[in-house]
Amino acid sequence: MKILFSFYPKQDQQTSLVEKFPQADFIFRKTLDEEALKTAEILVTYGEDLSASHLETAVQLKWIMVASAGLEKMPLDEIANRKILLTNVRGIHKTPMAESILAHILSIKKSLPAMAENQRKGEWIRKLHSSELFDSTALILGAGAIGCEVGRILQAFGVRTIGCNRSGRTAPSMDTIVSFSQLKEILPDADIVISILPSTEETKHLLTYEHFQCMKRSAIFMNFGRGDVIKEEELLRALKEESIAYAVLDVFEKEPLREEHPFWKMNNVIVSPHVSSHSSQYVVRALEIFSRNLTEWLNESNQLDNVIDLKRGY
Repeated sequence: MKILFSFYPKQDQQTSLVEKFPQADFIFRKTLDEEALKTAEILVTYGEDLSASHLETAVQLKWIMVASAGLEKMPLDEIANRKILLTNVRGIHKTPMAESILAHILSIKKSLPAMAENQRKGEWIRKLHSSELFDSTALILGAGAIGCEVGRILQAFGVRTIGCNRSGRTAPSMDTIVSFSQLKEILPDADIVISILPSTEETKHLLTYEHFQCMKRSAIFMNFGRGDVIKEEELLRALKEESIAYAVLDVFEKEPLREEHPFWKMNNVIVSPHVSSHSSQYVVRALEIFSRNLTEWLNESNQLDNVIDLKRGY
């Protein structure tokens, strides 16, 4: 059985896999090796290098493991037509992303950007517009593993948490749950609006200019899911009109964000270059999931973690 990696884990991680699964033939490459793909049964990838044309020659391919949560760049229809199993690493982002989100919230609440700017200017200014996180309300769009971890931490700070998902189904660490259809009703209550939504047909451009008109003028909007949850020109308009106080953006419709984009120089925007999930433990956790699933695969079990519903895309 041939297993192709289109990225390099660390040498000790490669050695561990080879020793744990001696019955497998591991091939580790820095990029997608199209020749090796032709005979590979399993592909481990970050999900951005595989095209529909690759699947035409990957005649032995039965399982694709994506070492990422996002699948929007994958040829999902072709994978479904071939009945190839698709799994990802859903859940491993929750710790680094929750910490990143909390860091940005506290930074704004405690005026750290203004302090940093005053330091660069050499100015001793004690009059700052700091506020407390305690007793505020956070609306979390996407009450999955990441959203619930964010909710858990925010509740420890005395924040009321409102989760929002497609169905309105209850989720841990949420004081209240609403569905997408109830967004406009609940937005006026939120001091912080955090999107951690994936990119699907249901979430694309879910938020509109009208939604930002429903928010408090003091609200912080944070996008840590996917950039296409809103058209950037509509968010830009809302920010220019100061319909909300702040936007923290880790994801964008087109990445990297172009040099001349207005977001770079706006005082009420923080640009984060899609790094909120970065962690020294990322690949470690991804390979733990892969190892568990590979054990199940070799035992001909159907109990693999994080199997993707190819119709829904998550």
